[in-house]
Amino acid sequence: MRAWRYGLGFLVCWIWAVAAIAADVPDFVRLAEKAGPAVVNISTRKVVENPMGQFLRRLPRGGQGDPFQDFFDQFERFFGDQMPNREQRSLGSGFIISADGYIVTNNHVVEGADSITVNIQRREGKEESYDAEVVGTDPETDLALIKINATAPLPVLEFGDSDRLRVGEWVMAIGNPFGLDHTVTAGIVSAKGRNIGSGPYDSFIQTDASINPGNSGGPLINGSGEVIGINTAIIASGQGIGFAIPSNWARQVIDQLRQYKTVRRGWLGVSIQDVDEKVARTLGLSKAAGALVASVTPGDPADKAGIHAGDVIIALDGEPISSSSDLTRRVGAMAPGEKVEVSLWRKGKVEKVTVTLEERNARRVAASDGANVEETLGMKVRPVTRREVKGLQGSSGLIVEEVARRSVAAQAGIRPGDVLLEANGQALTSVEDLAQVIAAQSQDKGVLMLLVQRGRRVVLHTIPLS
Repeated sequence: MRAWRYGLGFLVCWIWAVAAIAADVPDFVRLAEKAGPAVVNISTRKVVENPMGQFLRRLPRGGQGDPFQDFFDQFERFFGDQMPNREQRSLGSGFIISADGYIVTNNHVVEGADSITVNIQRREGKEESYDAEVVGTDPETDLALIKINATAPLPVLEFGDSDRLRVGEWVMAIGNPFGLDHTVTAGIVSAKGRNIGSGPYDSFIQTDASINPGNSGGPLINGSGEVIGINTAIIASGQGIGFAIPSNWARQVIDQLRQYKTVRRGWLGVSIQDVDEKVARTLGLSKAAGALVASVTPGDPADKAGIHAGDVIIALDGEPISSSSDLTRRVGAMAPGEKVEVSLWRKGKVEKVTVTLEERNARRVAASDGANVEETLGMKVRPVTRREVKGLQGSSGLIVEEVARRSVAAQAGIRPGDVLLEANGQALTSVEDLAQVIAAQSQDKGVLMLLVQRGRRVVLHTIPLS
């Protein structure tokens, strides 16, 4: 009798556990049927100039009267016929956000495309193709908004609240991996707030839902059928590791692209770094949090408000700042002209100042990042010119103009005239690229690994950052 009761109790517990698990697992069939029609395949076409054509364009021309002009003309005609321009095609994904044809995708899916074709799968199983035009792009978050003119109202997907997303929650991805139309995969949220060193606004959702090349720009969907992320990146050497842009951040960018065709971001005008345990103890902070101000750009909003190097920004409008990247994202989400109360930790106490933000632009970022690189490494760098690229191993790089005596760069053997090709495995095309590697990847590794070309030799230099 007792054994019977134990057996019955075990059976009840087992049924209860299975029911609880089933209650948390979404109906993926229903989700796929509901969301699928609003997911699109995007194919792009781009004409790439042949290498000989690029070389010929860089040759100096003397114009009329130049004795070599006829030679150059014949040379160009011959090799132009022998080496025609080539056509480059790529595939990606996207999803419809309005019945009149606005579509969200990644910037890298449509960047530089000469033509964009969107394929829509109707419920009747028919496929429709449309030419699309770019409304606006934001390379810093890798988002783009495109538009088609459809013959009938289109199915749409709604954005959900990514802040409410929990680690371990079920999610589903729909996209076009390897050209396989409308592939549906599912998994869980593996982590939130991932920084993978791809830009100043990194805060990705990590998922183990299978994401592959071609999924870029497609939606990551929660159990309610809402878009809580835009699938963007993968780790090539890893399996079950994909990254999506959180919907709350994406929605802000997309709204601006739709309204203004560009993104306007707030600018504070400071160079910042994370607060580690050592800095926190030195400054008397109770915990390692906030953004330490390394330098302030003269004449910029922070300078006007009285923020100084050595201050720690601990809150904006009363909301705590956890790290330097958190501050960058928060300020970037604000509009130019907006006033914000900045809480500072200064000389053992909290002070508050009001800052009127200005607009972030490329020139300001380059100047700020240049100061950051110079201050951190002790050297001045600039992008190489087209002419200087000719003798390089890669297609881009940063040339070292000055190296301060006794700086970490000098101690590592960096010299003026060296060309920095890569930093921690990332190709360098701008000063901002190097600054981002310093701020993101190198803090975890504690060392900066630079691939340096000196003359015809390419060598690896390491610079400790701690």
